[in-house]
Amino acid sequence: MTLESATKVSFKLNTGNEIPALGLGTVPPDDPSTVKDQVLAAVRAGYRHIDTAWYYGTEKYIGQALQELFNEGYKREDLFITTKVWPSYWHSPEKSLDTSLKDLQLDYVDLFLHHWPILVDGDENGQPSMPRNDDGTPKLLDDPVNGTKYIGVYHELERIYKETDKVKQIGVSNYSIPKLRQLLKEAKVVPVVNQIEYHPQLPQQDLVDFCQEHGILIEAYSPVGAEGAPVLELKEIKQLAAKYQCTENQVANAYHILQGRVTLPRSSNLDRIRDNTQIPKLTKEELASLYKAGEANPVRHHNEDWGYGLGFRWWQGDTLSKQFD
Repeated sequence: MTLESATKVSFKLNTGNEIPALGLGTVPPDDPSTVKDQVLAAVRAGYRHIDTAWYYGTEKYIGQALQELFNEGYKREDLFITTKVWPSYWHSPEKSLDTSLKDLQLDYVDLFLHHWPILVDGDENGQPSMPRNDDGTPKLLDDPVNGTKYIGVYHELERIYKETDKVKQIGVSNYSIPKLRQLLKEAKVVPVVNQIEYHPQLPQQDLVDFCQEHGILIEAYSPVGAEGAPVLELKEIKQLAAKYQCTENQVANAYHILQGRVTLPRSSNLDRIRDNTQIPKLTKEELASLYKAGEANPVRHHNEDWGYGLGFRWWQGDTLSKQFD
């Protein structure tokens, strides 16, 4: 069957600007330097959206790739680049941004995200990135359930957005409904996106609906789950891949793009990166069947302990968040 180009789809942000629906995730593999080849392969295959973060430790390699691409004739204005400020840099988001810009060898990013709605005790250079107490728990500087200091970090993103030319848009990542609700009471600039773990094993329609009501676009990271791509083992995914004569990865990306969400797959396999530029045209019924696949047995694959108390559903080990109906 004929597949459609994912690289030609974009969505409008609440600023009026557009964001490409397909982005390349750049969380590092064992060797962060291999991300350079991943970026080169992606952009040459048609990607125009690169998602990164200071925390990933890959930005200097992305910068090298971008310079090589610019030398080939690709234009900066045709690419959409995202970076993020990590919780250990809560005290100086602009310094984090400047570090990212230097490594990326760019004058601006298209999107600057608040990586997590928490604060941890990092030094002036954001180190250690996740400090620990003697008992091994994250050394948080505010109550993860009811604390609101994270809003001050977002206010600093607002200031950078309004007073400098370093960012085109600002948004958030790993924000639950409770965190968004509190933020929106005080925000002067509504986030353009909320980047969250999302895939057919993790149904979160309430969060998707809340964001849509407030003009916030969902970006899905880990669209195939954790290492080993467990989402691709769903029988519903395999059946659709067989029907449309495509890969399971292409089905997983179609699940988001066809429903108006950005998808951010990452891979060290360059052929797979290229294959992800195509998606099958799933029907509404097939998209619904993928959502229902996770309702019976919801699974979140990223359950970091610094996310305890944030108010997400199905966060393994989290005994702090309020119980959901």
